[in-house]
Amino acid sequence: MAGRLLLIILMAFPLSGHTAEVPQETKEVIQALFPSATVIEDKLPDFPVYPVYQLQELLGYAYVSTDFTKLQGFAGKPITMMIGLDTKGRFTGVKVLHHHEPVFLHGLGEAPLTEFVNQYEGSALTEQIIVQASSRSARSNTGDQVYFDGVSKATVSVLIINDTILSSALQVARNKLEGFTQAAPTQARQDFYEPLNWQQMLERGYINKVIISSDEVEANLGRPLSDYPMDLEPEPGEPFTELYYAYMNSPMVGRNLLGDQAYASFLERLNDQGKVMLLMSRGVFQHVSPDFVPGSTPSRTGLNQGQLAIELRDLNWLETGQTLAAPGAPVMDAMNLFRVGGNAGFNPGSEASFHLDVALPRNHLITDNARFTMPVAFADELFETVEVQADPRQNREPVWVGLWKERGWQIALLVAALSILTVFFARQKTLTRHPKLVHRFRWGFLFFTVFFIGFYAQGQLSVVNIYTLFLALWDGFSLNVFLLDPVIFILWMYTFATLFIWGRGLFCGWLCPFGALQEMASWLGRKLGLRQIKIPERLHRQLILLKYPILLTLVGTAFYSLTLAEQLAEVEPFKTSITLHFVRYWPFVAYAAILLVIGMFVHKFYCRYLCPLGAGLAVLGRFRLFSWLDRVKRCGQPCQHCKNECGINAIRKDGRVDYDECIQCLECVVILRDQNQCVDAIVRNKQQQKQARILATDATPRQTSAAH
Repeated sequence: MAGRLLLIILMAFPLSGHTAEVPQETKEVIQALFPSATVIEDKLPDFPVYPVYQLQELLGYAYVSTDFTKLQGFAGKPITMMIGLDTKGRFTGVKVLHHHEPVFLHGLGEAPLTEFVNQYEGSALTEQIIVQASSRSARSNTGDQVYFDGVSKATVSVLIINDTILSSALQVARNKLEGFTQAAPTQARQDFYEPLNWQQMLERGYINKVIISSDEVEANLGRPLSDYPMDLEPEPGEPFTELYYAYMNSPMVGRNLLGDQAYASFLERLNDQGKVMLLMSRGVFQHVSPDFVPGSTPSRTGLNQGQLAIELRDLNWLETGQTLAAPGAPVMDAMNLFRVGGNAGFNPGSEASFHLDVALPRNHLITDNARFTMPVAFADELFETVEVQADPRQNREPVWVGLWKERGWQIALLVAALSILTVFFARQKTLTRHPKLVHRFRWGFLFFTVFFIGFYAQGQLSVVNIYTLFLALWDGFSLNVFLLDPVIFILWMYTFATLFIWGRGLFCGWLCPFGALQEMASWLGRKLGLRQIKIPERLHRQLILLKYPILLTLVGTAFYSLTLAEQLAEVEPFKTSITLHFVRYWPFVAYAAILLVIGMFVHKFYCRYLCPLGAGLAVLGRFRLFSWLDRVKRCGQPCQHCKNECGINAIRKDGRVDYDECIQCLECVVILRDQNQCVDAIVRNKQQQKQARILATDATPRQTSAAH
């Protein structure tokens, strides 16, 4: 009886003096993260975490992510999560409390988001978590790298979530967990340099060297190298591998290894954004595998400091066949510059260790593994202590930089396409003399816009981007939010610049994936012989005003309720058709499909009358510097040919072009340049022919008279 009473007392009063009541809703969330918890204390007054106990035993801590980091999501607002971390630095779970990510709220749904964050349960800060959109959750052979499925179509959101979880957990671990505390931070001495040769740098400990022999590898594997199909037996007296590593932020190391000019370029490129190690190897087994992808994380090599796995990511800054500048330096078989740190940070003057993993397949079913761990022990005189405690989130590569690197080829292709489009528009007066060229180029570019920019690269601009910008200006502008999606960012910059040159039409007529899809629907309607409906002029002029109050309503609502604004933004069918490829709840699919069907009868119905994005661009487009579409005297008086051929009805009866509605299809310019279509040209040609006949008639009597 006494034992039971004691148990009840212990459950009610853990060994802590802080026992304020936790709100019931919060307690339920934390209980789900720590199922065995018997006591959940209120948030600590000096550090915003909730201690969690089972009786008197501390299980770990729960905390709200926004108490530690306010990294903005794709919608411009932080993603708020409750995160559980046990006393060994393992995640007990992650629960999303609140977010505004459009792709999950009104697109893919919450299930993929929940599945993504559930992957953290059981993983630890001692592992390197790598988010890859193309891979399923997996663990490397050595257990240090964990690969998470990154949810296709939501890459930006999940990378932000990953960065938020890891950076906040690291702060909690270093403040509350044993073994994660950080030694006094150090940095490379920038005034410490003298010219040295290779041997001097090795002797002074500025470069670390490790030799692994074949005997060591065979002893670790438990069998001779001859048992493996790979040819990895070195020549007699040669090592299995000879590994070197050096800290390049130190001028003593970097200047001697790269040379003064190359090191200056290195520092300029690094721009004080990170810490860099140079790894070099010789022998039959290098520190990177033959199939290593430049710019990625190595699978053979890892770095640890304390209990944390430190991220290594190749910078791909060295030239093929590059040699070292230090006199006497040997020729290396492999050499890479790796940015080190990631969320965990890296203290170069503190204890750390490298490991080299040797994985040798005996056959297609069995692979033997051996790990060799080497201390990182650079000379103390290379470093100085930093007085202010370093924040591991400082001086590391921003999230958006990695995203731009991953999408490098997409960025290059998009920039090339935009450059070609710019040249085409700048020379439109010359090129429109060739109607077939213009039509083929336009349709080719529309297909590029739909299938590459839209379906593949997910580059559909949206009115959501507009009110995200307004909210960012209201709450405190950060360019990092807009840099998270390179394709969207480049398109917005290009669109904004061209608004002042050509107006809204360049984007709406050439770069909007849903607009291009409507164009294709209209073409299909005509090919099927469907009756094309012409909206009466008076009604058309009234309907085109509809999109402006829709825009104002969306932007105004965003300041009142971002959630409501995101729901109202479904007036745009872009997410359903372009982002989600019509794989969505049926009312959204029906809405997008109906708009396309209407477009088969009424040319670009949605663009003309409902699109709030088009309305916003039209407002800015009024400040354009030029009116590129030439008009001539007979345009509208009496000629109506261009007006009749303008599918979007952007030409008025008097011949003026309504640039607020024009999509810059250039059809009117083609007509104007075509001697067989333009009435003005036809009339002028007839007048010239008539004048020529008159002159010829007048000349005939004179010639006859002269003959007599």
